[in-house]
Amino acid sequence: MLSTSGPETADVSREARVVRAGPLAVVLGVALLAALTAAVSWGSTSIPPGEVWGVVGRRLSGEAPRPGTDDLIVWQLRVPRALLAALVGAGLGLVGTAVQALVRNPLADPYLLGISNGASLGAVAAIVLGLGAGGALGLGLSGAAFAGALATFALVWAVARRGGGFAPLRLVLAGVAIGQFLSGFTSYLVLRAGDEQQTHSVLFWLMGSLGGATWDLLAVPAVAVPAGWLCLQARARGLNALLMGDESAAGLGVDVTRLRRELFTLTSVLTGVLVAVSGAIAFVALMVPHVCRLVVGGDHRRLLPLSALFGALLLVVVDIVCRTAMDTQELPVGVVTSLIGAPALLYLLDRRLGSGR
Repeated sequence: MLSTSGPETADVSREARVVRAGPLAVVLGVALLAALTAAVSWGSTSIPPGEVWGVVGRRLSGEAPRPGTDDLIVWQLRVPRALLAALVGAGLGLVGTAVQALVRNPLADPYLLGISNGASLGAVAAIVLGLGAGGALGLGLSGAAFAGALATFALVWAVARRGGGFAPLRLVLAGVAIGQFLSGFTSYLVLRAGDEQQTHSVLFWLMGSLGGATWDLLAVPAVAVPAGWLCLQARARGLNALLMGDESAAGLGVDVTRLRRELFTLTSVLTGVLVAVSGAIAFVALMVPHVCRLVVGGDHRRLLPLSALFGALLLVVVDIVCRTAMDTQELPVGVVTSLIGAPALLYLLDRRLGSGR
């Protein structure tokens, strides 16, 4: 194999992938901008794209808002929601990519480590026990979800570290076991919900929702997602090394235990932030890295930014569908991502099995 391909062929292959990744990033960026415009323009009250950008331009330039409902709908309701969808989608794409490298499992996502379950338990407890001041998707609920994620992170960390070392299998088993326990406790709290409206709020949140988006709610993810991307991007070479196995990574000078500790901390905190503001959204973190790998390969230097862009685009489009598919009510985001993600994942698995990978 080495004699027939040679380093020159490998370099050409790498250059080809870089060329493909650059234009693809531009295409995804343009598509994301178009999707954000459509997300703000479309709805129960349609607003022309020109007026949308007019409102945004006036707000950004500091002009006084014009009288009428269009300005209120665009700036106070739809722009925060569209931006939140993009941030959460980008964050889920990043988290899924990092977790799959962390445990060397292409079917891994934040649910596998139990962090999403912990955040869900915190949020459901806030709703059922009346701790989430500010409404079902208010800041009190977000704080409770984030606290649940951090508590789960600490518990999974303690169990995974027992006996020394930081093996991927021990981490996964600890996350799955603790996650299932927390999921059972969450189900118990749902059964204890005091009234039908409360139960509906819990179930809707558990299936994911961006309906509570406000400018205040955007503040934390607007900082956390770019910061998380920069931290992960700085460790892209280490992520590449992890895929070759611990011994090979250590031979390349990577402190495997320290890198896994950093990755676990980063993905846990970022997952907690995302679940706190959007609820539990399935399949995005699992599916997005797979799709991007098919196009640009497994080099995380290109995979991470493309996963963020594709994840943002996907969730903005999904949220448009959730808001406009039915006249009388809004669909939970997790329902649509599951309907898209499950068939897509089965197709990707069939391709991998068919190619023997």
